[in-house]
Amino acid sequence: MADPKGLFAAENKKALLAEKAPFSLPALSYATDALEPHIDKMTMEIHHDKHHAAYVKNLNDALNGSPLASQDLEQILAKVTAKEAAIRNNGGGHYNHSLFWTLLSPQKTTPSAKISAAINEAFGSFEAFQTKFNDAAKTQFGSGWAWLIVKKDGKLAVINTPNQDNPLMTELVKETGTPILALDVWEHAYYLKYQNKRPDYVAAFWNVVNWNEVEKRYNAAKK
Repeated sequence: MADPKGLFAAENKKALLAEKAPFSLPALSYATDALEPHIDKMTMEIHHDKHHAAYVKNLNDALNGSPLASQDLEQILAKVTAKEAAIRNNGGGHYNHSLFWTLLSPQKTTPSAKISAAINEAFGSFEAFQTKFNDAAKTQFGSGWAWLIVKKDGKLAVINTPNQDNPLMTELVKETGTPILALDVWEHAYYLKYQNKRPDYVAAFWNVVNWNEVEKRYNAAKK
């Protein structure tokens, strides 16, 4: 599938947040079986083509007649409140998944010296960071996300959020920042392959992290 808006292009990292309604489903930059055996083809097809597509449709429907309809996605996420549940849930769902796809890679990547140094400074070691991130993913009750973010002070932090909330939702999330790594821990992201074994899915995730994209997002957040 083509990606006409360039939402997955590394040189166009702001494209997604600058997008305005009507929103559209971005294409994957790799085949749905490219992440196997860690994330299976059927899960990717259902996750992207069904779940993400539904968030896009429902977001467009929810914005119809809303004062937020003329805003770009970044503005929507920053302004949405608990009173606008449909926009909150589906706007978050669209952004979170669009980001998530870019952070997965069929090719093995490793953290650069720059990212490694930032992680070591914030958490003491990569292993300590990984443990903290894994715990955030495994202990998120019910559905939600684990995040590595760059806070306003430029420091890294690991947080988790429920449902489709994300660190850009300044009216809703306690600890905000720019997300540079994300893991979807909704059951639809892993249940076909891992059933109730979320920790196994979390462990498998590290085999497909796109560290090149993490670094690009880190560099952009630090500017």
